[in-house]
Order: sequence, then C-alpha cells, then structure tokens
Amino acid sequence: MPFSTKELDRRESDICDASYVDRARVRRVARAMPSPEAVERLAESFRVLGDPTRTKILFSLSKEELCVCDLAHLLGLSESAASHQLRLLRAMRLVKYRRAGKMAYYTLDDEHIADLIKQGLRHVEE
Repeated sequence: MPFSTKELDRRESDICDASYVDRARVRRVARAMPSPEAVERLAESFRVLGDPTRTKILFSLSKEELCVCDLAHLLGLSESAASHQLRLLRAMRLVKYRRAGKMAYYTLDDEHIADLIKQGLRHVEE
C-alpha cells in the first residue's frame, strides 16, 4: 500500500518520530560542555573566520610568515585594509606579530589555527 504524502514527509523527516530523552547521553554531553565563556569565544572566532578576506589571510600565514605589505599585495588590498583585518585577527588571538625594524611580520598564533584551516579546507574540498 503506498504512503500518503503526509506519511512520506514524516518518514523522511530529520526529527525523531518519538519523544524520548536518553538521560545518560544527555548527562555525558552536559558534563563535557565547555563554559558559556568558552563557547562565546569560540563562536566569536568562527564569526571572524566567516569573512573570506580574513580566511585568505589565515591561509596565507599558514604557509609563510608575511608582513602587512606582502599580505596587501598578495590579496589585492590596501595596506590599511590588510592592517585592519590583521588587528581583528590579533584581537581574537588568531595571529601574532613580531617587529623587525620598521617591519611587522605576522604568523599564526599557534599550530591549532593552522590545523583548523587545514581541516576546514579538507572538509570543503572532499
């Protein structure tokens, strides 16, 4: 017997057909849940990463230490625009810089950022 459209929609639905809470699973996840402050910082990091220019900057810095002038030239930005984006990334502790005379060279803050970029690209390219 064929299913009605309503029954078919319900069978293909991405929600549970029954209401049941597995309390043991919920407790395990609740215990592992990061603090609200950590969740907020992570969400803010992802918001910052949501900008294609900043993502290109992070990708570039995952390959090589670069100064503001290098990044501006590479990405077709003004030095002012590149500097502005780098300030945002620095505030989120995604990049750091070192001074060498009049030059400011940028790198990723740590290997976690490089891993995040690498894993993200692997995810979207597969």
